[in-house]
Amino acid sequence: MSGDRRNDSAEGSTSRSAATTSTGNHQHQQQAAPLSRYESQKRRDWNTFGQYLRNQAPPVSLSQCNFNHVLDFLRYLDQFGKTKVHLHSCAFFGQPEPPAHCTCPLRQAWGSLDALIGRLRAAYEEHGGSPETNPFGNGAIRVYLREIKECQAKARGIPYKKKKKKRNQIKATDETKASKQAA
Repeated sequence: MSGDRRNDSAEGSTSRSAATTSTGNHQHQQQAAPLSRYESQKRRDWNTFGQYLRNQAPPVSLSQCNFNHVLDFLRYLDQFGKTKVHLHSCAFFGQPEPPAHCTCPLRQAWGSLDALIGRLRAAYEEHGGSPETNPFGNGAIRVYLREIKECQAKARGIPYKKKKKKRNQIKATDETKASKQAA
């Protein structure tokens, strides 16, 4: 019987060491290629959106998902926002630094939503979706984000300034070079 115990314990230790080895290899693989912050966020956002679709009544499959589901998701996320957006009726509407607190709602910041849509758009295509059918790239999403941006800018009293495109800077540089050569 003692021989049987040794075999059992030997088998158990072999099983444990094999499990440790496979776990160790798995951990080593994860450490070898850690995800970037962007990739981690993209994965988390994709999983959150998938969970949102599954929680719909009735659940929505990814193949049935359209821009309306994306807009609903963005509106749903508003409740978790941390950016104060003053209402038109608020005494502090349009003031960049209000002197007191108010009861205006907290919303998702435009920049956060814009970045989220960018990550979800990329994740959709990485998961086999075609760019032509990507609900995150739909024009209605861009219009919604533009409206949010303008609304938040007015509420804060700080307009967003467009960044100059590099193309204009290149043209200006070329024109400067041409005028110097002509002179």
